[in-house]
Amino acid sequence: MCSARLGSERVAWKVAARKVLLCALISLLVFEARSAIAQDQNPAAIVGINRVNLAWQTPDEQRKILGDIAASGATHVRLSLSAPVDKSIDAVEIAHGLGLKILLEIQLANPDYYADEVRARTGFGRIWDIRRLSDLDPAKYRESLKAALRRLDDAGVTLMAVEPGNEINYSAYNGDLVVYRKPGAVTPRRVSDIRNRQAFERGLATYVEVARITRQELKATIHSRDAVVVSAGLSDMSAGEADHRGMERLDPEEVITLLKLRGLDEYVDAYGIHVYPGRKAGPKLAGYIRELLRFCGAGDTGRPCWITEWGVANSARSCPLDDQKRTGAVAAIRSVFSDLMSSGRLEAAFYYDWDTNAGYGVWRCGQLSSAGIKAIAPN
Repeated sequence: MCSARLGSERVAWKVAARKVLLCALISLLVFEARSAIAQDQNPAAIVGINRVNLAWQTPDEQRKILGDIAASGATHVRLSLSAPVDKSIDAVEIAHGLGLKILLEIQLANPDYYADEVRARTGFGRIWDIRRLSDLDPAKYRESLKAALRRLDDAGVTLMAVEPGNEINYSAYNGDLVVYRKPGAVTPRRVSDIRNRQAFERGLATYVEVARITRQELKATIHSRDAVVVSAGLSDMSAGEADHRGMERLDPEEVITLLKLRGLDEYVDAYGIHVYPGRKAGPKLAGYIRELLRFCGAGDTGRPCWITEWGVANSARSCPLDDQKRTGAVAAIRSVFSDLMSSGRLEAAFYYDWDTNAGYGVWRCGQLSSAGIKAIAPN
């Protein structure tokens, strides 16, 4: 009797133990599934640095600059595809070889994208002359982009993201917006005030076609078919500053709305925006950035934003560099970015600039400044 009862108790214990183990395994699987979903909903934030116009550098200079960027701890870099295109691609190949993940900005001012007879709009000597976006030939753009992507594919280069265009809401980069002969007059506050409104709106339609072609040509590649397509980073220049400069511009949110009406969301994964908060500090700083990025969405509410340029100036030229004040400002801005990244409304931020701009550059006195270290540190 006793031995029979003991045997049945052992069987019952084994059954119970198996049930506990099965429950534990199910709980673990559910937890892992939820974690995977959470990771998909909140991808790791991207933090990078700008080093555009490397096509103007010699091969040795390209290798030195990109080598310094990689050695600094930066993991992501925004480079430009500009004329001469072959030298731009050389720089991209070097960056890829160094393990840097690349956001490729395509400069739409490239004359290869326009008919030979197209002439640039004047900047009256205050800014460079530039062609009108409405004059861009989509077929020429496709042909040139396809050739560039083919060469990158042949070299085994993977692009993380592509950003066709730059500050198309500002006359410095969009010839459909005018530069006044003399600065000081009131510049447009809304699209209805644009001097050449019809041409400007034709340019926006052309831009959506550029985004469509970019998406199609990336999908046709081997290595970059999954690259994120980011719309042209828009300028955050204020209306007052535009008056001072005598240059037309529109608010980013209005331009994004106009582009969305023309079908932009079908071809891009994120909206590009630039953030230069100047001397703002404290709550005013956070308020400025949040207001500027209020059109950025998350999940089903729209497209998130990528800040493809942001920066804080330091006009000091002495070595060693006193970068303490700027370091504090950079840390404060990164804190605001971090909150927006946590919500999914912001996915990436690329500091401007590595070493080409005397005020904004962070490679100073032969090393990365303290502000630069803060700017590119992982989130």
